[in-house]
Amino acid sequence: MLTSLKKLPILAYKWLFQVVSILPRKKNLIIFESFLGKQYSCNPRAIYEYLNRTQPEYELVWSVDPRFEKGFLEKGIPYARRFSMKWLFLMARAQFWVTNSRMPLWIPKPKKTIYLQTWHGTPLKKLAHDMQEVLMPGTTTEQYKQNFFLESRNWDYLVSPNRYSTDIFKRAFRFEKEIVESGYPRNDLFYKPNREEIAKGFKKKHNLPNDKKVILYAPTWRDNQYHQKGKYKLDMHLDLEKLRTELGSEYIIILRMHYLVAENFNLEAYQGFAWDFSKHEDIQELYLISDLLITDYSSVFFDYANLKRPMIFFTYDLEEYKDDIRGFYFNFEEKAPGPLVKTTEEVINAIKGLGEAAISNNHMNEFYQQFCYLEDGHAAERVVEEVILKHR
Repeated sequence: MLTSLKKLPILAYKWLFQVVSILPRKKNLIIFESFLGKQYSCNPRAIYEYLNRTQPEYELVWSVDPRFEKGFLEKGIPYARRFSMKWLFLMARAQFWVTNSRMPLWIPKPKKTIYLQTWHGTPLKKLAHDMQEVLMPGTTTEQYKQNFFLESRNWDYLVSPNRYSTDIFKRAFRFEKEIVESGYPRNDLFYKPNREEIAKGFKKKHNLPNDKKVILYAPTWRDNQYHQKGKYKLDMHLDLEKLRTELGSEYIIILRMHYLVAENFNLEAYQGFAWDFSKHEDIQELYLISDLLITDYSSVFFDYANLKRPMIFFTYDLEEYKDDIRGFYFNFEEKAPGPLVKTTEEVINAIKGLGEAAISNNHMNEFYQQFCYLEDGHAAERVVEEVILKHR
């Protein structure tokens, strides 16, 4: 028997999937996937964990890229290898799919399956049909938008973190079905009463010093800088040697690159000051242990605002990014809840000289009220009640 469907031609994929989907639906079977099967993270993880705690009648299985199954094995999480025979029989008969990114277009979603798309961020950068030009490799602007349109036809529900995102999602995804405006389930972690204990446990597990403050550096990827399709470059513009010299007595820094960035950074020269957590599956835990976020145009800052901790925006390529690469939905320079800087020296000065109140700046409360007002620790519960339990 074949163990991998990748050995089959694409037409055989579709045919076999359609044949299996004729079989009776497996009521209460829910398939989860995060970032193309690479992570146990994000909104699918929060929904999974809520269901696991509160609704034991459901069968919960993760779709996992075989290259990333180790983390699932270690945690004892039920999973199926993406594109295996087991995976096909589960996917084709599941009552629900829950994912935060797009599924391959060859998968013909069964009519009886309910597809819950959680997405993975409040948008700053233009999305899908709102993009003027698509610079990603392996596609054209027209093809990218058409593929996105076809994929979003399969979604039955779409999770939104706030009204601002709802309005954009409807237009950018051409989505006309039900949007669950619930806050993001992944941010429930920030409102747990034991969040400090969770942070301390994480630091202990990963041997991080307790006597230093933690800087989290979490930049996004650049559409036009890539090695090949799906693998993007990122030049390290942040000078770690300067940071260590100026801040090493008080801070350590954690690097968390976007999952699409292919670079492996050698930090041996900065041992004791810099750690690469790019392969750590769930960035939410890194938010929790950090005292300060350095980012750029990544949607991480919308989530981090829930903690009301200082943020610095290292935007060395701001003009190119906003004008040529992707474009923004609002005036980023005016609305960002922290200073925009272009050099490592400016990053250091922002941390050393301004103090936390100035770094947070007067925009924080206004920013929080617009983008985080739904977050209260119960977003996963709201999604489950609005989607899963509605279809018992």
